[in-house]
Amino acid sequence: MPHIEVGGARLRFDDEGRRDGVPLVFIHGWTADRHRWDHQMAHFAPHRRVIRLDLRGHGESEGVPRTIDELADDVRVLLDRLDVDRFVPVGHSMGGMIAQRLALGHPERIERMVLVGSISRMTYSRGRGLLMAVSTLLPFRLFVSANIHRAFGPGHPREEVRAYVRASAATPREVVMRCYDAMRAFDVLDRVGEIRTPTLLLHGYHDIQLPVSQMLRMAKGYPDAVVRIVDAGHELPVEDPAAVTAAVEWFLTAGAQRDGAGPVG
Repeated sequence: MPHIEVGGARLRFDDEGRRDGVPLVFIHGWTADRHRWDHQMAHFAPHRRVIRLDLRGHGESEGVPRTIDELADDVRVLLDRLDVDRFVPVGHSMGGMIAQRLALGHPERIERMVLVGSISRMTYSRGRGLLMAVSTLLPFRLFVSANIHRAFGPGHPREEVRAYVRASAATPREVVMRCYDAMRAFDVLDRVGEIRTPTLLLHGYHDIQLPVSQMLRMAKGYPDAVVRIVDAGHELPVEDPAAVTAAVEWFLTAGAQRDGAGPVG
């Protein structure tokens, strides 16, 4: 199983598919792991290069993250060691925050970008902010359970939700809480106008973790963004993986042709 050592952490990754063209780099979200992208890996690997990793402290990777910047640097180091220059980051939730940090820090390396259920700044009312702060005082498993249950749209099978709660609660407590704080501190809303790469903003209509209204506020700042809304909650890669795959496929083909170029890849 391929691993790399980065800043004292051992990171697990997968690198599959063809070696020509611009690779897709899938970046999962908070308390998740690289298997959130199983559907996309199965679809894209037969005809293009696809890379995914377990972020620091998640899945089969070690270490404790401190900031979104540090997680973005882990991804950059991995791609450097794989001799990847240009790439297409596809990030879900916290993974989308990481993708935006990569786009701001290394714009010359980003071919296109896909943000799934992600925003540039977490903004809440005073009441919601207080509720979030109080939730951190709950017993750890209850804190995780409350957040993961909220992440799924209405009608999602309860047993599947419970399975994801168990998987998320298996993430070390320090990692969960450090990333929670990192996401709340993340703020590049005033800089998204600098991200000139074509970007797909894919969001769940029923997302109450990172609401559509906040994504649309972010979208106004992007010079070249396409918005797609899906009938799902925050956990789009789990709730409707086929819709995510189809949107990414469209963005890489029809979307690229809209800009006067051929398919990316």
